[in-house]
Amino acid sequence: MSATATAQGTPVQLTDLRRVYGGVAALDGLTLHLEPGELVALLGPSGCGKTTALRCLAGLEDPDSGTIEVGGRDVTGVPTNKRDMGMVFQAYSLFPHMTARQNVEFGLELRGRDRAARRARAAEMLDLVGLSQHADKYAHQMSGGQQQRVALARALAIEPQVLLLDEPLSALDAKVRVQLRDEIRRIQLEVGTTTLFVTHDQEEALAVADRVGVMSVGRLEQLAAPADLYTSPRTPFVADFVGLTNRLRATVSEGRAQVLGGSVPLLEGSAGGPEVVVLVRPEGVTVGPAGDAESGAGSATVVSASFLGGHGRVVARTGSDELVTVQVPNTDVTRYRPGDRVVLGPRGDAALAVSAD
Repeated sequence: MSATATAQGTPVQLTDLRRVYGGVAALDGLTLHLEPGELVALLGPSGCGKTTALRCLAGLEDPDSGTIEVGGRDVTGVPTNKRDMGMVFQAYSLFPHMTARQNVEFGLELRGRDRAARRARAAEMLDLVGLSQHADKYAHQMSGGQQQRVALARALAIEPQVLLLDEPLSALDAKVRVQLRDEIRRIQLEVGTTTLFVTHDQEEALAVADRVGVMSVGRLEQLAAPADLYTSPRTPFVADFVGLTNRLRATVSEGRAQVLGGSVPLLEGSAGGPEVVVLVRPEGVTVGPAGDAESGAGSATVVSASFLGGHGRVVARTGSDELVTVQVPNTDVTRYRPGDRVVLGPRGDAALAVSAD
């Protein structure tokens, strides 16, 4: 995060938010702090409460209890139009009878800015999102990615204290989604607006956020920097939800799990007991030809080998009937065919152990 972003941003504090719908807790005591200028992504499956949290922050939902503070001011009961927030949703929601420039100017007009100031600000924002040449186009004359850029420019034009992004890229195709997520991050860093980004896409969250919060059934399971979240999950849910994970039976001795003929150190919060299930990432496993070895703790048989562009994936079945997914260089995929005997082993990366029950 740049120093400029930190200086310009506004802190946000959600404290013990609870929201119940028909006896089901959409938010169950959510506490979340956003640093000034920080982009926090809330990640989780449908129904986990991430969008409810954003809507409560926006003032579109009222929490049953808890408080919401923006810049040290309690805004829990403040109407949406008094919260000074910019919002971009999955649906572009552009006014079809207005050009891109007029859409961007709309919020400024509501705030009483004169025409010259509106035009100057709209031009600045359209340039920021790379759409200066499309200022006079209507929504139906622009692609989905361009429309979403206009929606982002419109949200930023009013210089909001907080920017709220609710699944803003999910309606776009894969290539455009990647391009626009990178643009959102670039713009957010340049402008320095404190941002809450809600998504169900793991790669999206890990790519753009300063910190990622993983939610499950209304609770925040873990909030951490992307690399820490991936390499050091604190709960089984986080380990399973973020990235691919092998669940392998293991024995524990002196803080290490014996697995696939080797051992790995255990992360803090791992289950105790002599027998556990250890959660190992595909890149945390090695694979090689079995040679003359016909048995052993790491021996396995290839089930499939897939070329995935930037890397390859080998799935093998062990003698104890466990399926193990291994990430390999894309140039190595052709070395393995279904039925081949291989030897698996742990690279030694720390892993989380959970109860074997």
